[in-house]
Amino acid sequence: MSLLHLPKIYSLYAVRLVFGGIILLTLRFCRIQVRHKFGRQVEALFVILSAIQFHLLFYCTRPLPNILALGLVNIAYAYWIRGSFYATLNCLVFATLVFRCDILLLLCPIGLELLLTRSISLLKACKWCIPMALLCVGITTFVDSFMWRKLMWPEFEVFWFNSVLNRSSEWGTYPFHWYFTSALPRALLAAYPLSLLGVFLDRRMLFYVIPVYSFVLLYSKLPHKELRFIIASVPIFNLSAAVAASRIYNNRKKRLWNLLYFIMVGSIVVSLGCTVITFLASYENYPSGYALKYLHTSSQAMENIKEQWIHIDSFSAMSGISRFCEDDFPWRYSKEERIPLQDYQFRNFTYLISEHTTVDGFKCLFFVKGFSRVRLQIAFPPIMLVTEPKVFVHGNLQYWDQIDKRWPGCL
Repeated sequence: MSLLHLPKIYSLYAVRLVFGGIILLTLRFCRIQVRHKFGRQVEALFVILSAIQFHLLFYCTRPLPNILALGLVNIAYAYWIRGSFYATLNCLVFATLVFRCDILLLLCPIGLELLLTRSISLLKACKWCIPMALLCVGITTFVDSFMWRKLMWPEFEVFWFNSVLNRSSEWGTYPFHWYFTSALPRALLAAYPLSLLGVFLDRRMLFYVIPVYSFVLLYSKLPHKELRFIIASVPIFNLSAAVAASRIYNNRKKRLWNLLYFIMVGSIVVSLGCTVITFLASYENYPSGYALKYLHTSSQAMENIKEQWIHIDSFSAMSGISRFCEDDFPWRYSKEERIPLQDYQFRNFTYLISEHTTVDGFKCLFFVKGFSRVRLQIAFPPIMLVTEPKVFVHGNLQYWDQIDKRWPGCL
């Protein structure tokens, strides 16, 4: 994209398309093993339940460490279902040491279960996993030390920050039950109750669900919680749900099962509706990206050769702005944190992209609305997405010649 002299945003499209394709290929590999183990009907229901879930497919294209690890976890699940247990452990070791250290919370329950069920031997597991671990640590330390220009093993740094220092709570905390009462219901939708039912309808699912359930349970002890942290658990829960859905479908002509069948179909339709609403809400959930784009476009006509400094606060950096959104000269960007609100007027920022409506020494030029809540109404459509001003762009009063233009204003 750079060689073609295209804007950086096209690089973002390319990255996310390629990355999403890779993650979907790993899900496909997992799906094929589901077919071999449980049959085509379970495979089809596994695909349907995965396709109607917003968060799984949404995260598939996001270049995050959790999703890099998800690709390897999907491959590990496929080997696990196929019975290639040592390959399963090696994939999880690689994901843990290179991409996301908390996959250790999944590796340990799976490894322990395989040992207790005598699916593997401890000696042979060590022969397989120790060389892989040493290779992974060597590769990640070499690559990242070169890129960071200092000796570094990134996932050890993450482990030390999150687990030893327990500083992840600085980014917010949720109660212990949050993953089970909020995150998983939103991620799985209809598959959530079906996954619980699958354990009772097919004893084979205990072998797969218990370690993954333990993974979520262990992760719940960390005060700081995000859905992406446990996104790796979704494929197995979907498999359990698909097994339950298949059993309900096969017995749908029986009286009690017929009621379960209609409930299941209804919940799938409701889940699809929830996914559509969530998609529409997410489209309005990144206002700062639109704010930066409008700022670039509106300032192009200005004949200036001086650098234009844009400060992006934490909220804006988390709601749509990335390095892919940045332009070249004369634009410069700052994401410096913990600047007191009253100190911005003493800095050399030309523009601020901020969550604050007013800032001393700056004039509010325009705002961008973002998703706020869902509202029910007695009309069509019955569900409305309510938006409100979320991000405000301010101009420095010291540069009056630049901000004294026909900006929309914030009133």
